[in-house]
Amino acid sequence: MPRFLELPRRYNAATHFIDRHIAEGRGAKTAFIDDKGSCTYAELAARVNRAGNLLKAQGVKPEQRVLLAMLDSIDFPAMFWGAMKIGAVPVPVNTLLTTPDYDFMLRDSRAVVLCVSDALMERFRPIISGQPYLEKVLISGQVPPTVTPLVKLLEEQSDQLETAATTPDDIGFWLYSSGSTGSPKGTMHLHSDIVHTCVLYAEEVLGIRESDVVFSAAKLFFAYGMGNAMTFPLHVGATGVLMAERPTPNAVMKRLKDHQATIFYGVPTLYAGILADQGITKDSGSAMLRRCVSAGEALPEDIGKRWEKTFGVEILDGIGSTEMLHIFLSNRPGEVRYGSTGMAVPGYDLRVVGEDGKEVAAGEIGELLVSGPSCAVAYWNNRTKSLATFHGPWTRTGDKYVCDKDGYYTYAGRSDDMLKVSGIWVSPFEVESALLAHPKVLEAAVVAHADTDELVKPKAYVVLKAEFIAEESLIGELQMFVKDRLAPYKYPRWIEFVAELPKTATGKIQRFKLRA
Repeated sequence: MPRFLELPRRYNAATHFIDRHIAEGRGAKTAFIDDKGSCTYAELAARVNRAGNLLKAQGVKPEQRVLLAMLDSIDFPAMFWGAMKIGAVPVPVNTLLTTPDYDFMLRDSRAVVLCVSDALMERFRPIISGQPYLEKVLISGQVPPTVTPLVKLLEEQSDQLETAATTPDDIGFWLYSSGSTGSPKGTMHLHSDIVHTCVLYAEEVLGIRESDVVFSAAKLFFAYGMGNAMTFPLHVGATGVLMAERPTPNAVMKRLKDHQATIFYGVPTLYAGILADQGITKDSGSAMLRRCVSAGEALPEDIGKRWEKTFGVEILDGIGSTEMLHIFLSNRPGEVRYGSTGMAVPGYDLRVVGEDGKEVAAGEIGELLVSGPSCAVAYWNNRTKSLATFHGPWTRTGDKYVCDKDGYYTYAGRSDDMLKVSGIWVSPFEVESALLAHPKVLEAAVVAHADTDELVKPKAYVVLKAEFIAEESLIGELQMFVKDRLAPYKYPRWIEFVAELPKTATGKIQRFKLRA
């Protein structure tokens, strides 16, 4: 059964994650380190209060939305928790989107205030004047002489703020889904959702401690990154390292080394990129590293094994979602099975069901359903998709999985990515993992492709490592490599070499673009 924590009826998440640290004697400890400096827990609490007072001064009322288009810096947690503390609803959004995307989100969320990093302002400028709900724009960073920057506006506010009388069941914040199959969906989460992910996953699976220094390549606007770099460290009183720039292998390793991080959160493509860089060694990172986590997309077995051999730290692969807020299925420290996503996180229930909605037998492919206490309540103004995803206590993930007799789950692909070859289901991820084991392959994506008889067969798109050249002979070599490892009908009938694969901002391969 899902495990719900007992919370008081009057509950505001900012009390737990921000205010209590002062009373517990943690005020002088470093809460965050960003590209410009550091911030103690006492300074953070004061900054959050100033942010809440600033939003109130702009006329923000409880339950109104505040859109956050902000790069990872100390300003992000200040504005996020400041909004929640006054009962408003922060809506962090992807910082890599286009102007039309932001136009949609501003209108859809009906945000009355936009908090935006200076580097992103150009994408908002063409649409601000036409917004029907937006009243104020607050800019973090460099601004024109006629505009007051966020830092100055915060300094003008009081560092004392009364907490809004919210409950665990009040809407606390939204996160927009990636929108890979249509318009993004505003996923509404409660004040109580965050602490459940912290207790059930961060404490009971990851084993995060107050002494930890954590760094996440996944950004704060992403559900995975928000837990990794903000809510998890704030839950235990640890220190989070924030980086505004794109997480390239060299930038990531520099942060790990400079701050001697103990926990690192990445995605499979980044782990692969670091391993492929011949200039990066174990000494390039942190000597204190004790945990590595991967999510966003299933971790190929070969990458996990090579990482552990190179850096001496196992990767805990897991799966979460915007709807469930963080990881609900994960490998455990000391019990990692590479190629598997592990077992259910304590407090979450899982089912693998067939097309008839009934549970399938162990070893059979089906859709993964999850039930747990951090589930979103619905998608904003989208009843049809809410009903399709949220079925009472169960949430449909859209992921295909196989559960073995030991309770370990193995990823088979997205429901809409599966291939039926000769009447048999084929997991694209299984074929991709076989290709990735080849020493010349950096990345691979497999999709369905029809032959001249209109019969579906696997087609692979392959990115080679930098030192190798795409040659006709390599196609046959890779096909034989897969045939030696998988059932013959699973090998890719076509292989196309590409410079890069289309991905979402969070590193997921967009196979639908390859199918187009």
